[in-house]
Amino acid sequence: MLVEALVDRLKAQLNTIYGGVIGEQEQLDWLQRFLVTMGLSQDQMPPEAHRNIWSEKDIALITYGDSILSEGAAPLQVLESFLSGYLKSVISWVHILPFHPWTSDDGFAVMDYSSVNEALGDWCDITSLSQSYKVMADVVLNHCSSRSAWFENFRQGLHPGADYFYVPEQDFDTSKVVRPRTSPLLVPVETSSGERSVWCTFSADQVDFDFRNPAVLNEFLGIIRQQLDAGVRVFRLDAVAFVWKASGTTCVNQPQTHAIVRLLRTMIECAAPEAVLITETNLPNRENLSYFGNANQAHAVYNFSLPPLLLDCLLSGNSRYLSQWMMSMPPAQDGTTYFNFIASHDGIGLRPAEGLLSEAEIERLIDTMTSFGGLVSYRETDGDRKPYEINIALRDALTGTYEGVDDLGIQRFMCAHAVMLGLEGIPAFYIHSLIGTRNDHERVNHTGRNRSINRHQWGLDQLEQALEDEDSEHATVLRKLSSLIALRQRQPAFHPNATQFTLRLATELFGFWRQSQDRRQSIFCVYNVSSAPQMLPLAELNLILTDEWYDLISGTRLSDASAEMTLSPYQVLWISNQYLGF
Repeated sequence: MLVEALVDRLKAQLNTIYGGVIGEQEQLDWLQRFLVTMGLSQDQMPPEAHRNIWSEKDIALITYGDSILSEGAAPLQVLESFLSGYLKSVISWVHILPFHPWTSDDGFAVMDYSSVNEALGDWCDITSLSQSYKVMADVVLNHCSSRSAWFENFRQGLHPGADYFYVPEQDFDTSKVVRPRTSPLLVPVETSSGERSVWCTFSADQVDFDFRNPAVLNEFLGIIRQQLDAGVRVFRLDAVAFVWKASGTTCVNQPQTHAIVRLLRTMIECAAPEAVLITETNLPNRENLSYFGNANQAHAVYNFSLPPLLLDCLLSGNSRYLSQWMMSMPPAQDGTTYFNFIASHDGIGLRPAEGLLSEAEIERLIDTMTSFGGLVSYRETDGDRKPYEINIALRDALTGTYEGVDDLGIQRFMCAHAVMLGLEGIPAFYIHSLIGTRNDHERVNHTGRNRSINRHQWGLDQLEQALEDEDSEHATVLRKLSSLIALRQRQPAFHPNATQFTLRLATELFGFWRQSQDRRQSIFCVYNVSSAPQMLPLAELNLILTDEWYDLISGTRLSDASAEMTLSPYQVLWISNQYLGF
């Protein structure tokens, strides 16, 4: 028999999801099916709580399976070869963006979850990558392609699929629905029983599932089981905040949604204790943080407010808003952590800046990004069209300040990544940031999609040629970032769950203190976020006089802990009482 504590936990989760939808006995019947689908034994023990399954050595890479191409070779094999040649000691996690067959949205309209897109490779390629890296995969659970076999079955009234998709009742009140798109929410489709309007949060080609049907959840447990068997150990719940709908609400962050996340975590942890669950909830900060739960939902949440606030900080030369946000952020409990990123396959989200930057400041940010070649995508709420994200390559986003373009772009770019590397949490690098890829307007023109600006596809030969030229910007960026990463990986105070405290410094500076979990190492991270030299009185850092202090980045010892230091534009200091350099 299942351990009683685990049974009780799962029953409570199921009741939150399906109470009022199906009866208690039917819930128990489905629980047994879920356990079989996940391959869990009847004597399954509950997962160990509050366990950190990451360290300061963990660095994630975000990439499409076909970000790098070579004629005649499967892109996933090309990716593995590139990683082995250039990033083997740099990264430990690899997030391969949706690798299933798809019809739109660069993979996020999945046709078949059971197979790997043959244009990329096969399951053996995923397994091969998992031998060297912790592979992260997307679980696109809110919706699937309108050309999937399931949706075709829905049209024809056949199983599986006939009851998998969300068709709201006639009196369903959609007036408060919040979604990140301006496309029609309800899309009429012809079925064997007549015309029906299906719910499409993101596009007409991305039809939302109906999680009121437990069979849908069981399908996704089967998908997760298959990914586990292929070697996947990190699961990204794409757009999870939208999965449950309720009339008269925003249809975001419903209690049932959080219960689904809790159940998925429990099931995944039981199947693979070393596995990690990450929620992708591009929402205002407080709503995003709610997916930690009481250390019983996501192991990690995307730190969505970091990209727009850090960008504003470096463009304005003023750390006020970034520091205020940092001071208000709760430390992650053991067993949870932040997933820090400043660039990804998507744009720089603006919803996570709501309440942190004023509308005028967001407008200033948008205007500057468009002047640097960026684009803007919109969402619809209460009948209004509002900016949702800025689409731009990070290298171009940091090519100047609010005053315009200057010649400090590389320094600013490196400073931004040094902030991310120092913060509490696991740092994640978008592949195009690691190699300094610029805006791809040609690809935008080809696809007609704003997000394509930051989804360049490199030819392997071309990329290797650029990286072998030591004087190229691409080689410079990779070399400098690799050096910073290697330095971070040696510091216990940069453990994702090590203590963090925001420093009160001049607004042209940004700083925080990290302390290792054994309290032996302290690191004071200080950044000049302005385009002018700034003075740092070391006395403001409370450097303990009985310790010797070193700048880890320069490798120099600080001879006088009460002196003043001059920081050049965008200079970074990692001041530690332990020199754990190269």
